[in-house]
Amino acid sequence: MAALVPCPDGTDPPRVIGVGASAGGLEAVGTLLAGLPASLPAAVLVVIHQSEAGPGRLAELLDRRSPLPVRAACDGAPVVAGDVHVAVPGHHLLLERRTLRVARGPRENGYRPAVDPLFRSLALEVGPAALGVVLSGMLDDGAAGLLEIVRHGGAAAVQDPDEAAFVAMPTAALRQVPGAAVAPAARLAETLVALLARPAVGVARTSERLAGEVGVALGHREGWSEPFREAVGLSCPDCSGPLYEADEPLLLRYRCRIGHAWSQESLRAGQAVAAERALETALRALEEKAALHHRIGRNAEARGSSRLADRARETAHDALASAAVVRDLLSSPRDGEAW
Repeated sequence: MAALVPCPDGTDPPRVIGVGASAGGLEAVGTLLAGLPASLPAAVLVVIHQSEAGPGRLAELLDRRSPLPVRAACDGAPVVAGDVHVAVPGHHLLLERRTLRVARGPRENGYRPAVDPLFRSLALEVGPAALGVVLSGMLDDGAAGLLEIVRHGGAAAVQDPDEAAFVAMPTAALRQVPGAAVAPAARLAETLVALLARPAVGVARTSERLAGEVGVALGHREGWSEPFREAVGLSCPDCSGPLYEADEPLLLRYRCRIGHAWSQESLRAGQAVAAERALETALRALEEKAALHHRIGRNAEARGSSRLADRARETAHDALASAAVVRDLLSSPRDGEAW
């Protein structure tokens, strides 16, 4: 196999570990970082799903457990072996030309930061020098990006689903990359050290498709439609725009014109949230309609117009009956899960 294609300055691309986690993942990330050696020959980039309005203290919390310096990601910072950078609220974390990019591109899988954009940028920028790690979390963010890392010659590791606080993200990652190394969080550090001991060999391939998707996460408009070409009659839960399906037979993914991206499980969850919002709006409108017609009925009765009062009370009764149906829908679980 050919040696890794060097960077324009003649040196090899830096080894970079991308770590993605969601629910239950903070503890797993802390355990992973605690086991890494201070002489780690790779940079570590971490994305943990968090509220865009969050305080942004994840780097501070993780720094207490890590022998490596942990910092909140800063746009334009160089990627240096032994440094750990953590995505900040409301921004994707990506790699571009050996530097960090902190960008407010469109949300992916309902999150910003999201794991897939980081992994795709590692696949594009350093290819065989990239390692992707998926830890505890709900739904399937990270699975598509981990597949891109492996497609471009990199390595993959996944937290053992049997010991993850939430199994969905590790399980989804293993469906896409069944050959990934699997270990409990406490042993993932030694797994990564062993993977780093192997030479990063292979040809760092360029990909217009992948470059387009990374560009969208960076906030560029061009390239969003490659390979998303087929309108599928579904709406984006974020913006209600039409969704387009990726031309990937084994992996269902969608984007809208704004650039919001969805995996199949994340889209299902996003649709459930959107449906709940719509039902809540309908419930409020029906109850307000009932309240208004009760007032109309009382006013009509006070004026001696019994016919108008009866019609108003009948309309209010019908609105409350419809509201009860909507309320039952809101309180009923869907597909084994609560709203």
